[in-house]
Amino acid sequence: MVFSSLTFLFYFLPLVLVVYFALPKEARNYWLFIASLGFYAWGAHEFVIVMVASILVNYVFARLIDVSKVDWERRTYLILAIACNLGILFYNKYMNFFTANLQKVFGDSIVVTKIILPIGISFFTFQAISYVVDVYRRETPAQRNPWHLGMYIALFPQLIAGPIVRYKTIADQIVDRTITVKNFSLGINRFCLGFAMKILLANNMATIADQAFKLARTPEHLSVGFAWLGAIAYTFQIFFDFAGYSAMAIGLGMMLGFTFPENFNFPYISKTVTEFWRRWHMSLGQWFRDYVYFPLGGSRVDSKYTLVRNLFIV
Repeated sequence: MVFSSLTFLFYFLPLVLVVYFALPKEARNYWLFIASLGFYAWGAHEFVIVMVASILVNYVFARLIDVSKVDWERRTYLILAIACNLGILFYNKYMNFFTANLQKVFGDSIVVTKIILPIGISFFTFQAISYVVDVYRRETPAQRNPWHLGMYIALFPQLIAGPIVRYKTIADQIVDRTITVKNFSLGINRFCLGFAMKILLANNMATIADQAFKLARTPEHLSVGFAWLGAIAYTFQIFFDFAGYSAMAIGLGMMLGFTFPENFNFPYISKTVTEFWRRWHMSLGQWFRDYVYFPLGGSRVDSKYTLVRNLFIV
């Protein structure tokens, strides 16, 4: 189910909002968790077990990290939690690629897997990793209620295409959030803006780009002018598609009382590749900076080799 589908707009979203506001505050997280699992199961019911497993694994390890007083135990639990998260991500997202390349090297003795990619697995895996790392760093206490943690990891607005929301960013909002008419109205406006970016701009740009790439298979039928037009159309298609979904997610979050981080900041006005990295999919760039680059030492290292290594890993 996608945000621009009629099923979401006329059935799922109205039902979620009506029940959400009809329930007392203490029951709303439980409803959002159930609704989010239903949202995920609509297009990938066989993968709900993957998400539930991720929730349980991170709940258990975060609680173990939180209660442990011994540094080596806490570090061991953290390593195991990250290994489980990355293992789930690797198996579901990269196993087909891995086995296909192994078959090229070792022949038909290697069977190529045909694993269907679970929707949004990168987003909820990165969110789960940020949660256990923040608990390890003592930047936030472990969530004692597994339903609340499940709601955070599975929350449907940012499940498909982000932004990546860190647990410590909305930890207080999970427990207590205030919804005002003004913020709800702003959320509707933001959702409609993202919807227009996706439907009116991205989809129409895709029509031009698809035709240009189709003609590229027979170059004699593709003029230089239309090739450039197709490239430009594709450039705007991927921006308005991705940024549109992020805007819709942020708008949905505002309707439900959450404040999600911005994900795009006019990336095409960037003057350098570094600036573009900071402006495009900002929540992902910041995630890699804080959870991969800085822990490795970042740019404050003794040798150029170490700096290049850190950049290469990211």
